Amino acid sequence: MLPAWSEPFLRERLPELTRRRPFETAAPAWFGSKGEGVTVAIVDSGVEGDHPAIGGRLIASVRVEIDDEDEPVVIDDNSIDVVGHGTACAGIIHALAPSADLVSVRVLGKKNTAKGIAFARGLHWVVEQGIGVANLSLSSGSEELFAEFHELADRAYFENTVLVCAASNTPGRSSYPSLFSSVISVAAHDSPDPLTWYYNPRPPVEFGARGVDVPVAWRGGASIMGTGNSFATPHITALVARIRATYPDSTPFEVKALLAATAATPPQRSTGRSRRSPHSAQEPS
Repeated sequence: MLPAWSEPFLRERLPELTRRRPFETAAPAWFGSKGEGVTVAIVDSGVEGDHPAIGGRLIASVRVEIDDEDEPVVIDDNSIDVVGHGTACAGIIHALAPSADLVSVRVLGKKNTAKGIAFARGLHWVVEQGIGVANLSLSSGSEELFAEFHELADRAYFENTVLVCAASNTPGRSSYPSLFSSVISVAAHDSPDPLTWYYNPRPPVEFGARGVDVPVAWRGGASIMGTGNSFATPHITALVARIRATYPDSTPFEVKALLAATAATPPQRSTGRSRRSPHSAQEPS
């Protein structure tokens, strides 16, 4: 069973994504990029810097702690992962955008959970640092923090940080900031091709990427098979890094438009076979 919000990307429903596109880019110039010159923040459980799947691209690590006054503070961190989840996301990004630099922002604890204020502070730090792309394979269901996450998402948008956010895996659960229109929201599809993504013209979730039975890096130099919107998200993040490397001045709006324009063509009901965009199975040179 696919994670929640993935229903638009079920194979039998893919034809419903067919639409007359306002513009197309058949052979996108950015697709051959490796993400050079781009920095990607992974807001998660940390990143194991010496894991082979990271390729030595981790350039900084910080963590958010709650101080004695119950305030979140950002401090320098070791290049560790207390769960494995952040390393999994970083490994996917590195595999598809191998020249991008990575920054770990650890907000999750050993139980893979975090206080909403810690998550918000980590996201605030990313925007403060001017990091151009952030992978958020986590979300907050706190209604009390709705306004703060909304403000952060808007600030990121206006200050040119692209937020790529996983939709919730829990059916019917609202999650932030993935439900905000200023971010790129992602759910899983079950195609094994890491470079096939779909655009859903009927949000809240907009993009579908590989997220079922994905081989991912894990803590301790290990690897596992993972399923979830968490692992679909870094596939899109890596594509954003490629776009940003090719078009450094591209805005979050333009990045999202390019992703939508170059998404795979949904299969037709009559054949049940997918007609992919010409780039969908290529690797960067």
